[in-house]
Amino acid sequence: MFHFSQKLNYHMDKIKLIWDFRGPACSQTATHFKIHLIEFFESEQLELILSGIEIVNEFHHYTYAVINKNNLEVIKSSLKPNRGQLFETQK
Repeated sequence: MFHFSQKLNYHMDKIKLIWDFRGPACSQTATHFKIHLIEFFESEQLELILSGIEIVNEFHHYTYAVINKNNLEVIKSSLKPNRGQLFETQK
């Protein structure tokens, strides 16, 4: 199920989408998924602001993509992220 950790504020237009991977192979899975994530954005000609992999612990890694809010629905329906949160840039 997809949910935001905060309510949407219409003044913020960047969203960080997150795909969680757990288990002994989570590092390799997160790395492999990031490759396909970048390929998806290129093939769909969508702007990918930032992407990466975060390590929560040895058995939990996640891949993320920072996107413009206006691309949320197409990415959410195609790639089914586990969760999302507002992404704030430093001012």
